[in-house]
Amino acid sequence: MSQTKAQLINAVDGSIVDADIVGLTSSKLSGALPAISGASLTNLPSGGITQSDQWRITSTFITNSSDITSNWERVDTGGFGLIGSGMTQSSGIFTFPATGIYRIDLQVVAYRGTAQNIRFVNGYVKTTTDNSSYTEDSAATSSISNDTNAYASLYLSHQFDVTNVSTHKVKFFVQAEDDLLWVGQTSLTQTGATFTRLGDT
Repeated sequence: MSQTKAQLINAVDGSIVDADIVGLTSSKLSGALPAISGASLTNLPSGGITQSDQWRITSTFITNSSDITSNWERVDTGGFGLIGSGMTQSSGIFTFPATGIYRIDLQVVAYRGTAQNIRFVNGYVKTTTDNSSYTEDSAATSSISNDTNAYASLYLSHQFDVTNVSTHKVKFFVQAEDDLLWVGQTSLTQTGATFTRLGDT
């Protein structure tokens, strides 16, 4: 009875090295391979974005310096798509749906209808890690024309590591040298924020 080279080697010392099976054809193999399950695999990175949400101010308000505390709504026009469960907010304070590293984007539109001594407008992202004390983490400034019926817009972004959804929160602040109209609408996002979970904390 003939034996394969691998069988002969195995009979001698019970071992087979890679070189022993070079050129082995599929016809020499028999039996079914066992099924492989990923149920026991751990510490593998998850793929894709699991949380993405967008909110906006529904009506215009007047201030020269304040947090944006009211008239927030989740965007519901223009084919908006929510990924995950999304953010929740109370009096302008936003709570994250899950831990992770988030990108927070703020856009602001301001309007002046009459001549005023206003040269610039500011927007801020403010975060807390203790659900109490907030810090100004990111800021942007835009100039505004001295003409009547003048608009200004600004955009800023901040990356925030949310390690605890009960203590890590965010809110937004706007500022100008005098009272100014900060523009909001229910059918068009002008002043609003976008929240995107980029990955694990």
